[in-house]
Amino acid sequence: MDRRGIWRRRLHLLERVSWAIALVLGGTWATARGLAWASERRSIAAFHETTRAAVPSRPTGARAPAVEVDQSLWDPGRIRAYLRALARPAPPPLALLRIPRLALEVPVLEGTDEWTLDRAVGHIEGTPRPDEAGNVGIAGHRDGFFRVLKDISEGDLVELALPAEVRRFRVARLSIVAPDEAQVLASTGGARLTLVTCYPFYFVGSAPRRFIVQAIPE
Repeated sequence: MDRRGIWRRRLHLLERVSWAIALVLGGTWATARGLAWASERRSIAAFHETTRAAVPSRPTGARAPAVEVDQSLWDPGRIRAYLRALARPAPPPLALLRIPRLALEVPVLEGTDEWTLDRAVGHIEGTPRPDEAGNVGIAGHRDGFFRVLKDISEGDLVELALPAEVRRFRVARLSIVAPDEAQVLASTGGARLTLVTCYPFYFVGSAPRRFIVQAIPE
């Protein structure tokens, strides 16, 4: 066989090997995504199981809240971080945060460290817990769970599902502030829910501002 024939055979073999590698990597990625969603669903399902006896049944015909998070909005790096975060078991959620119109339902974990915000959304230390009165602060990544907040509107329903009740709020104000403007988390005379994420939602590097959603009991 001449040299040209040998090279053709080698190129053909290389092409077949490349396709095989691509198929294996694609299958691995799909499996990882599937396991991620399964883990998230188990976390939420477990919370629902513990609250089933405590929370009154939904009236007949009432619409159930959406339970899926559309990761098509997420940054690819944030999806990878989320998959890595699944390697560490999550503690029981403090609550579930739901925004039905935006198809968001996500566990609220304690704290705002990097792992917590990769895995879920986090209760901001120093603010009342989700089951307490006052201004409850919850933070999330702008390129992950909280990217849907780019489409939130005043009047939208926001729910905190707790073991013994579901607290319902309506969005009263949207604002963009500097990172050091902590007054949005200040104590209030009544109940309030404040969601915090970085802004702009699409930005290369560390986003310079904060997007604030303030909601009051309906």
